[in-house]
Formats: sequence, C-alpha cells, structure tokens
Amino acid sequence: MANLYLDTPELKHYLNHPLMKRIVELKERNYADKDKFDYAPVDFEDAMDSYDKVLEIVGEICSEVIAPNAEDVDHEGPQVINNRVKYANGTAINLQALTDAGLMGVAMPRRFGGLNFSTVPYMMAADMVSACDAGFENLWGLQDCAETLYEFGSEDQKMRYIPRVCAGETMSMDLTEPDAGSDLQAVMLRASFCEKDNCWYLNGVKRFITNGDADIHLVLARSEEGTHDGRGLSMFIYDKKNGGVNVRRIENKMGIKGSPTCELVFKNAKAELCGDRKLGLIKYVMALMNGARLGIAAQSVGISQAAYNEALAYAKDRKQFGKAIIEFPAVYEIISLIKAKLDASRTLLYETARFVDVYKCLDDISKERKLTAEERTEQKTFSKYADCFTPLVKGMGSEFANQNAYDCIQIHGGSGFMKDYACERIYRDARITSIYEGTTQLQVVAAIRYVTNGTYLARLKDYETMPLAPGFEGLRNRLKAMTEKYAAAVEKIVSTKDQELLDFMARRLVEMAAYNVMAYLLVQDASKCDSFTESAHVFVRYAEGEIDKHAQFINKFDTEELAYYRK
Repeated sequence: MANLYLDTPELKHYLNHPLMKRIVELKERNYADKDKFDYAPVDFEDAMDSYDKVLEIVGEICSEVIAPNAEDVDHEGPQVINNRVKYANGTAINLQALTDAGLMGVAMPRRFGGLNFSTVPYMMAADMVSACDAGFENLWGLQDCAETLYEFGSEDQKMRYIPRVCAGETMSMDLTEPDAGSDLQAVMLRASFCEKDNCWYLNGVKRFITNGDADIHLVLARSEEGTHDGRGLSMFIYDKKNGGVNVRRIENKMGIKGSPTCELVFKNAKAELCGDRKLGLIKYVMALMNGARLGIAAQSVGISQAAYNEALAYAKDRKQFGKAIIEFPAVYEIISLIKAKLDASRTLLYETARFVDVYKCLDDISKERKLTAEERTEQKTFSKYADCFTPLVKGMGSEFANQNAYDCIQIHGGSGFMKDYACERIYRDARITSIYEGTTQLQVVAAIRYVTNGTYLARLKDYETMPLAPGFEGLRNRLKAMTEKYAAAVEKIVSTKDQELLDFMARRLVEMAAYNVMAYLLVQDASKCDSFTESAHVFVRYAEGEIDKHAQFINKFDTEELAYYRK
C-alpha cells in the first residue's frame, strides 16, 4: 500500500531535529495532559511516536484517497447551487477521510478535541496533502483560522467554535474585497452594532475568499464609522448557521480548481467581535497572515515534491534514441536542480516552523504564568527569527514551486502540455502560490528590513560556526565566500542612503540572503544525512551563480540608471 510519508524519508529527518525536544517540552507542559486524555503522550519519546504514527496515517490517506481523487476534482470543481457551494465529489470524500481519522484539528489543544501537535508535524501534513492535491490543501489548511481564534478569541468563543472545527467543520478568512487586495487598509465591509439585539451586523462584499462557504468565518470589517485606514478595522466571527451571507459566484480559476474561491454578499449577517475593536488588521490579521504564509510555503514544497516525482518517473520511463531520457545530461541536470530546489525550500520550511513553534508555545505559556527571564529572551529571539524567515520561505518556496513545475513540463516535452499527465495540473496549481497571501514582491517588502538591520547576516554567521561532518569544509568555505558577497552588496546599497535605490535592489538583496540561508541549512542536512549530499552540492553551485549574478548587477549599477526603469 502506497504511503507518501514512508516514501518521503526527508520528512523523518526533519521530524527528528534536536530542537524538537525543546518544542515538545513546551507544547506538552511537562506532559500534563497524560492524566486527562488517554491519547496524550507521557514523555518525549511517546510524543514523537505519536507524531510519527499520525503522519503515517496522513501519508496513507494522501496516497490512497487524496491523490487518486485529484484529477477528477480538477475536472469537476465546485458549483454554486442556490447561493451555496457544493464541493466536487472527490473533495467531499477527502474531507470525510481526514475527519474520520481525527485530523481536522491537528494543532488544537486536546480539551477542544484536537491533537495538540506542534507546527512542525502540522506543516508536514500540509506538505504531503499539497503534493497530492494543492487545491485541497487550501481547505484542510484553513484550520490555521482556528489557531487565530484560539490565540485571540474569548474562552467562550473557543469553547463554542474550536470543537466544531476539530469535528470536521471548515473555516475561512474573509479579508479581500473588490477594492482591497494587497492594501487591506482599504477594506470597507461595514460592521454595525445593534444595541437592541446586542450583536454586530455585517454588510458588504468580499471577493477571492478561499472556501468562502465555510461553516465558520473570520471576517475583517470596518467597525469605526468615518475611518478609512487600518485603525478602523476589527475582526469578527460569522457562523453560517445564522445566515445572511450568500455566495454570488465561484471564480473561474487557472488552477487549484477544487478549492472554491468565492465572492460573498453580506446582508445583515449576524456576527460577534473577536478580540478588541480596532485591532483587526493591526494585530489579528497580521498574525493570521503569517500563519497562512507558512501554510503556503508548505503547499509550495508539496507542489515541488509532486513536480519532482512526476519528472523523475517520466524521465526514467521515456526512451529516446535507444535509452531512457534521464541518461542525457540535459535532462538529469534539470531533474537534479528540481530536487535541489525542493530540498532547499523544504529545509527552510522546517527551520521556520521550528522558530514558530518555540515562540508560539512560549506566547501561550505566558498567558498561564509569568515567563522566566531566560524564557522571555528565548521568546524574543525565536519570534524575531520566525518573523524574518517567514517571508523568505513563502517568497522563495513559491518561486521554486513555479520553477519546478515549469521544468517538470519541460521534461515531459509535448506530452507535458497535454491534460493526460499530472504535470499540467501541477503547473496550473503552482502559479497562485507566489500571488496569494502576499505576492513575492510583498514578501520582499516584509524581509528587506532584516537585510538592512543585519538580522540575516547575523544568523548566517551563526550557521557558519555550526559543526559539520568531515569532508564538508570545502562547501563551508564556499558558503563563507557567498556570505561575504552578500554582506558587501548590502553595505554598498545601504551606504548610499538612497531609499529608491534600496527599494529597487531589495529583491536582489533578499534573494541573496535566502540563497545563503538555504545553502547553509542544506549543507547541514547533508552533514547529518547522506541522502542530502547530492542536493547540497547542486544547490550550492546554483546559489553561487545566483549570488554572483546579483552581486555583479549591484556592483556595476549606477544610480542614474534608475531613470531608464521609471515609467
């Protein structure tokens, strides 16, 4: 029986990272749940065994249910019937399979019916689901909304809504409007409080809402009359059971067709405030978006995995001129680069997930007791790393997914352009990853301050000192040289004190940081596990070329040349 988890040994490598001991220790609170829930772990080894066993179940469902349904779901898609969404048949089957397996509240506390898993195994599940059907990951992965509800909702709200999610109900985050895309400060969906009914009513239109006919919605709406910026926005919970929201249409998309992307009309839709007024965008949506961006990074890695699997299988099977095409250098170079980019984006994903795990666990603990001085320092450090690595992994992971899907089709040649092969669907599904939850350009905007304040460089210097197995000193020296080129490029641009020039060069500087980080992480992986050795060498060579390209562009650029680019 096929099992994606067992067939992807790289996942176990990341699951067994040394930092997981600290993460589990924080997540399990000294294993306090063992006396309350018969499925709660009693120690670290038991927790890790639980992660492993559940991920094996996810791997089986992915291989035996989700993957076989993917093509039909892509063809059938969801429909709008009487202002409600009807999922494709395969999508409904997928959801039921995951619900029956108790996987709809993976990261939620056990007291709400969840599994209390840390971010790392949760992202591994998302990684696998995406490799089978990226569109379906958009539905399953929206349990991130439940995490936001857990973080900012009242205890009463948590008790009423989170168990429903764990039991199989779905969620959505209703942010975008026809005139408010990347600029969420422009959101105008109106929230009005009714003294008589002691509740809020929502009126307006939301667009591009993933899983827009979900059971439970987190809605960004304007609660403060006369405002036009982010300070007038609050976050609300809308329950579909109360009515008042209709699905006007489902967008006819290029890819991820199984995921209904809806236009919603709110007409006196009863809702309740989540958290404090005026903090909807400033605090809550920013937290929600960071979680969503990590989820898109996992989705991107899964797509890269699918692209690699399809390209490799086809290249081994397809024969030309009397031999399998994988024997030709022009082909095996492409496949090696797909694998290297896959491994590089995956190692960055799980490094980021570990950072998120530590600081979120400590945040949660801080609501129960005062943190020690050491814990506060740890929380601050890992929060900073999570904040600066999230735009890197979302931006680079999604760009790599697109490149890998493109190269997968190239390996297939003319056949890849036909709907007979999965690579055509993978290519379409990949394209959205560098757009939604913040375009790659917006990820650059989020990351550039960590370039200019030296955070990435400091982290690279930390990686530089980490021990490596014998035989890796040559790669370490090359990495040091890459870091020096990056540092010199940053200094050259920052020293000009020219904001326009910095904005123009931001993408190149962020990419240089990302290539360095991924190369260091991948070399560390190779130092511990032989299966990463080829990818480490291929990626370092690739990263060297990209960094040299950007460094040369920056070093030879004259500020006056900006005039040629302005429109």
